[in-house]
Amino acid sequence: MLEDKNQQKTSLAELGEFGLINHITQYFKLNHTSSIKGVGDDAAVLDASEKQTLVTTDLLIEGVHFDLSYMPLKHLGYKAVMVNLSDVYAMNGTAEQITVSIAVSNRFPLEAIEELYAGIQLACNTYKVDLIGGDTTSSTKGMLISVTAIGKADKADVVYRNGAKETDLIVVSGDLGAAYLGLQVLEREKQVFKVDPNNQPDLDNYTYLIERQLKPEARKDVIGLLKELEVKPTAMIDISDGLSSELFHICTQSKVGCKIYEDKLPLDPQVISTCEEFELDSTMVALSGGEDYELLFTVPIADFDKIKGNPNFSIIGHVTEENQGLNLVTRANQEIELKAQGWNALKNE
Repeated sequence: MLEDKNQQKTSLAELGEFGLINHITQYFKLNHTSSIKGVGDDAAVLDASEKQTLVTTDLLIEGVHFDLSYMPLKHLGYKAVMVNLSDVYAMNGTAEQITVSIAVSNRFPLEAIEELYAGIQLACNTYKVDLIGGDTTSSTKGMLISVTAIGKADKADVVYRNGAKETDLIVVSGDLGAAYLGLQVLEREKQVFKVDPNNQPDLDNYTYLIERQLKPEARKDVIGLLKELEVKPTAMIDISDGLSSELFHICTQSKVGCKIYEDKLPLDPQVISTCEEFELDSTMVALSGGEDYELLFTVPIADFDKIKGNPNFSIIGHVTEENQGLNLVTRANQEIELKAQGWNALKNE
């Protein structure tokens, strides 16, 4: 698959921990006035401001969350930041700072860490967030990455998971299922490569799917769009574990039920064609695939006219009474009980 093109390899031991931190953070500049002190002291210093502070953390482990046989390190750095920024946007907030901690085994030279941080820096520059700290240490087993994102929001703007009300519309940004299918394509090519290392994969038919898996984009734009439309969601969550799992989170915490419609689920044409090729049900992929990093939210039915027809959003259903449960209405107009079959980080494979 991907060969290491770096001929020169510098041992991390040559730099030591402080030398490594200085080396990989020297080009990071601070964007926010709220970032008083970033990397280089005992702790970062942030201006508390009048707003509420949002904090979220994700831990990514090699062999569990990513496979370096097809995930380039630069993409991994970018994605590690995205999964955290997405959680801040899911609170209707603005992300301002991140910390990044990594543990790496001695199989990673300096050049590999530079690639990882090039992706982190690209994410910081693109999404206007400041790297303000973190830690580096050694690992006996591959690579671990922990990113913490810090954001801000006016108290009146923060959206939780527990505010959905009966008759609210259920809305999703973008489209669903592509990231999961991108993973299936990459896994298939990995198996082909194991059998025949000279085989060059033809991935032209899967470019969108692979991009959604390797380089997802957090939906910062949705927060601005909702403000422009003068819509404040009643509940919101990002789709990291799959649509059905996220619906369960909102419905459980809001003490409501829901009804979503199979023919309203937004699917990219590449998702539909690849599902046919892999003999997968596109609805199941949309419901349970995960890693889409789209935003799922509920809005009052009075906001229907503001949302309908907007190319960024799909209205996929509505909120019901809690005792009605969570249901999918199929294209044949049958109601099926939804199950949370998304990604479970603690499940034994």
